[in-house]
Amino acid sequence: MDILILEDEELAARQTVEFLRQAGAVAEAAPPVLRSVEKALAWLQTNPMPDLIFSDIELLDGNVFLLYERFAVTCPIIFTTAYDQFLLPAFRGNGIAYLLKPFTYEQFREALAKYQGLKTSLGNSGPAPALSPEVLHELSQALRQNSQPQYKQRFSVRMRNGLYVLPVEEVAYMQADEGVVFAVDRTGSRYPLQGTLTELERQLDPTRFGRLNRSELVNIAFVEKSEAYFNNRLAVTLRGLPGTPLLTSTAQTPEFRRWLEG
Repeated sequence: MDILILEDEELAARQTVEFLRQAGAVAEAAPPVLRSVEKALAWLQTNPMPDLIFSDIELLDGNVFLLYERFAVTCPIIFTTAYDQFLLPAFRGNGIAYLLKPFTYEQFREALAKYQGLKTSLGNSGPAPALSPEVLHELSQALRQNSQPQYKQRFSVRMRNGLYVLPVEEVAYMQADEGVVFAVDRTGSRYPLQGTLTELERQLDPTRFGRLNRSELVNIAFVEKSEAYFNNRLAVTLRGLPGTPLLTSTAQTPEFRRWLEG
């Protein structure tokens, strides 16, 4: 089976590949994984149509419907999404398979079985468009009608004993250390994340997470106080966390002050 995965989170993509192998849907060679709309468009323009696409909603450079509006995909799509409030009714109403993150192997198997049932029902009549213009319009409208920007709600973190789900509201601050970004929770535990600090910052609500310096972001819910520090910097103390205060950079201090004031 030829499969394409559109997913900007490395751990989520890796889990999808593992589940596909567990289900016997792919051989040893992993299917291609693309993290952006532009890369997905270039791939689709230069490769045969896959049998099935696993598609996240938000990619690095925008929502995936920008891709489907620009390129007619004629294979079934299983959406993997964290949007459980406004897109799922549109999915259900149109009979589209979806997986709500974080999903289990059993849920994955159910969605895969839905695809296999569709393939059987089509028989030799050939592939049917997974997203007709009418369905694509409905899904796009559902996305656009949500007045609030959609920010990341949780991180999937690969730990020694499996995949750990870390809600964003439990992250006190983020720190880039030797090329790896760590999320630090209220207990001081550190969780390695995928992506750069700048990439992660774009996925977070800017009213909740503010930039301290080139290597740190802080969650406003954990800020206890800020005090003047040497060389026009601020020392920021976090509630209940050892090892603070954190320091703003001289260049970032004016913007951080404005952020604190809301």
